[in-house]
Amino acid sequence: MLSWFGIARLGLVQMSLGAIVVLTTATMNRVMVVELAMPAILPGLLVSLYYGTQFLRPRFGHGADQGGRRTPWILGGVALLAAGAISAALSVGLMERAAWMGIAAAVPSFLLIGLGIGSAGTNLLALLSTRVSAARQAPAGSLVWIMMIFGLAATGITAGLLLDPYTHTRLVVVTLGVCAVALCLSVVGIWGQERGEKRVIEKKQGDFRGVVRALWTDRRVRIFTIFVFASMLAYNLQDLILEPFAGHVFGLSVGESTKLGGMHHAGALAGMVTVLFAGTFLARWVTVSLRVWVVGGCLLSGVSLGGLAYGGLHASTWPIAANVFVLGLANGAFAVAAIGAMMGLAREGGDGSEGLRMGLFGAAQAIAFGLGSFAGTAMVDIMRLLTSMDALAYGSVFAFEGFVFLVAAALALRLTSPTAGAEARPALMPGE
Repeated sequence: MLSWFGIARLGLVQMSLGAIVVLTTATMNRVMVVELAMPAILPGLLVSLYYGTQFLRPRFGHGADQGGRRTPWILGGVALLAAGAISAALSVGLMERAAWMGIAAAVPSFLLIGLGIGSAGTNLLALLSTRVSAARQAPAGSLVWIMMIFGLAATGITAGLLLDPYTHTRLVVVTLGVCAVALCLSVVGIWGQERGEKRVIEKKQGDFRGVVRALWTDRRVRIFTIFVFASMLAYNLQDLILEPFAGHVFGLSVGESTKLGGMHHAGALAGMVTVLFAGTFLARWVTVSLRVWVVGGCLLSGVSLGGLAYGGLHASTWPIAANVFVLGLANGAFAVAAIGAMMGLAREGGDGSEGLRMGLFGAAQAIAFGLGSFAGTAMVDIMRLLTSMDALAYGSVFAFEGFVFLVAAALALRLTSPTAGAEARPALMPGE
């Protein structure tokens, strides 16, 4: 089993993934829309290509299961991601000279980004699931996600300093530098992590689809996959509507709404740190099981979203900042606990299918993320057409999001409830 130092090393890989992705989803997004005056739907469609490739996550995990080693899939994925990011930066520069040629070049670039993040991300979590002890899975998930957030923030700040004054050449050079650092950190993070691990790989009978169908007959896998989809859909429905809600309903300025978004991220980080602290420093005195973090986080998220729906109707007196911080706190604690639960269930079968299981869960998560961003904005637009009250329009979406979180909590309770007879299993993770 990995020590905390080994877990932190794997966190370097997750940090590297976040560092590269933020350049494509944030920096290049802004350049296309602002500097190049492209329609906002263009980067939206390009990012949707990335999400579209996430259907292949089970295939990536299954391939590593069959080969018995995850390191090549992880490093190969980071290399693909880097190649896609560099190609995307070059295509953004090409858009200024010939828009259609640049867009055509960006399409395969974003496909590479999706393939790289799918291969590396799936097998990184699968490796964590097999190499981290059951007691450390929730705090380990917290640690690697905190490191990813650090990578996002550090890259955003550093790239922001290096990109002013902006030129396309600067964008390409900065992207090359970030990718080079990310590749080096990934090698440092993964090298030797599988050494000494004894794995017995059993070739599954039948084709890939047959293996997936057989896995889907496992009740716990099926329920947990649906839980991941529902909870992550709810998690991301508010992503693109929170700041517009603050402006339309509470009258906040751009700067004030941006700070409000920062409060949500700060709350999420606090929730992750809380899970990490409880799973390490407090573990010797009190043990908080994953079911508490997962179900409790979903319930508190649902209540917080209900608060936003109610608060919009009482905007003059509602403590919106505190409400958003609590929402972030619940989201962060739930999210990393769900990652811990994924790792526990991924290795539960004990049949060498950890990658396939993690790929199935990861695909559900990524698809829910992509759908959530689109659905949240579409629902608000529809509701604003149906009602003249912005508070009611946004509030109905938040209320629906809260309801989905409650459904997710119910699914998690079904998963943790013991079944009758020989099928009775442990809770969300072995040893609970």
